[in-house]
Amino acid sequence: MKKTDKKRHSTSASNAQDSQRLDTWLWAARFFKTRQLASTAIDGGKIELNGQAVTKRGKSVRPGDRLTIGKAGMRFVVDVEALNPKRGPASEAALLYRETPESIEKRRLVAEQQRAERELNPHHKPAKQARALLRALRGKSF
Repeated sequence: MKKTDKKRHSTSASNAQDSQRLDTWLWAARFFKTRQLASTAIDGGKIELNGQAVTKRGKSVRPGDRLTIGKAGMRFVVDVEALNPKRGPASEAALLYRETPESIEKRRLVAEQQRAERELNPHHKPAKQARALLRALRGKSF
C-alpha cells in the first residue's frame, strides 16, 4: 500500500466514525426493535433530522443533530450525543442521545391524557361483580 493510500484510508475511517446511518442509529439507540422497523418509520415520514423530513434510510447522523421521532402516538425530540454501530444494552443505548425537557413534558402529558381516556372508556368487559352492580342500578334483577 502506498503512503497516499494509507492517508486516504485513514481519512475514510475517521469519516466513518464521524457519522452513522440513520436507520442503524435508531436501532442501536433502541427506538426500534429492528432495523427494518426503523426503515419503515423513515419511509413513512415519522422521522425528522434537524427540522427536515427524512426520506432516505442511509441519511448520515452526527453528534449534535436533533431528531424528532414519531412512534406509537408519541413524539420524541432528542439530541444525538454519540454513535454506536452495534446494538447494546439499554444502559449503553441511553448514552447515545439526550431527550429535550420539552419533549419529556409533552410525552408525560399525552400519557396522562391517554390513561384518563382509558379509565373513562374501558375496552374490556366489566367483572362479574361490576356487572351485577350495573344490573341493580338499572333496576333489572336477572
